[in-house]
Amino acid sequence: MNEIERARRTTWQVLVSGFVALWVLIAVSVMTAAQKDLLVWWRVVPALVTAIAFTWLCLRIIDALLNRRYPTRWMVVAAVLAVITAGLGGADAVGWGWAIVCWLSLATLEVPRHRAYLIAAGTWLVGSALFPLGWETGLAAVGFDLTMGAALFFNTLVLGVLCWVQPVSNRIWVWIWQLAVEAHQGRAAHTKLAVAEERLRFSRDLHDLVGHQLSAIAVKTDLAVRLSDMDAAKAEMAEVNRLTRKALKELRQAVRGYRELDLTAELNSVKGVLEAAGVRCEVRLPHRELPDEVGPVFAYAVREAVTNVLKHSTATSCEITIRLAGHEAELSVRNDGAARQQALDLGSGLAGMRERLGALGGEMTANPTGDGQFVLRAVVSLPLSG
Repeated sequence: MNEIERARRTTWQVLVSGFVALWVLIAVSVMTAAQKDLLVWWRVVPALVTAIAFTWLCLRIIDALLNRRYPTRWMVVAAVLAVITAGLGGADAVGWGWAIVCWLSLATLEVPRHRAYLIAAGTWLVGSALFPLGWETGLAAVGFDLTMGAALFFNTLVLGVLCWVQPVSNRIWVWIWQLAVEAHQGRAAHTKLAVAEERLRFSRDLHDLVGHQLSAIAVKTDLAVRLSDMDAAKAEMAEVNRLTRKALKELRQAVRGYRELDLTAELNSVKGVLEAAGVRCEVRLPHRELPDEVGPVFAYAVREAVTNVLKHSTATSCEITIRLAGHEAELSVRNDGAARQQALDLGSGLAGMRERLGALGGEMTANPTGDGQFVLRAVVSLPLSG
């Protein structure tokens, strides 16, 4: 079991613990009421049935929430079951009414904070209103020697505290779980980028070192063939020249394969890195495929631009847009965290991108817009010449 699975299991156990407490409180309430001859079976039995259905449904809701889905319909059905369970049982906060608290602890997950506050306030009001319905049966007051008014005040106070504490606690646990998942995804994406950068470095060194030597050998053997007077020597040198040029061709093909990036994979990778770093990333792609020669160059540009976003900016959002018109292909990377010196600190990476775009007859600009944003724009005219 890896770290993410352990974190998920721990979060699941925390969310389920509220339902374990629910059944402990139900058992205590039923046994206490039975000892005092206050048990009303026509209310308890349906309450137990709805409590079982409520628990089963909420376990499914927990799994959906941990998969980053909010099952609205299930949540509504669970709310109805929780209200029926609490209403039939007595709705005391330390007994059957705990079902409402359990529902609230799930309903406030994966929703904005202001909405969670509204749900908590509504749940508190509903739970407080249900409490008097169970007073006549004696179930609400089991174990408490209190007057109706005192019991109502005590229950309303306790329910209010629970409606505040339980959702906050669960939201914190789920938030920690989501941070762990995002950190894991960001680490995986960062690893992919590191591997890709190492492939680029290796291909560059291989081309610059071995490729240069093979080119020199090819030139020298060609010269030796022209200068040699012996037929046998000319034949051998010609064979060496042929093998050298073949090796040089295969080396260049291998280097080209290492250097070419897949644009789609690169976009997915940098999106994961940005979001793991807390930068919201939005990607807009054209409906048509880019030409084969343009995709790898734009992939380089995206990587370099995102690297600069992470190194030189305080961005909170980044937009990556690729537009394909009839006469040009355009890449735009915009972030909202441009530093004053960012345009001067981008280094040689953008110079390398300009060279690659220049080889396709394209051009690139990278500068702040004056409103706190920084835009990198690369344009390649279509169709490509040659």
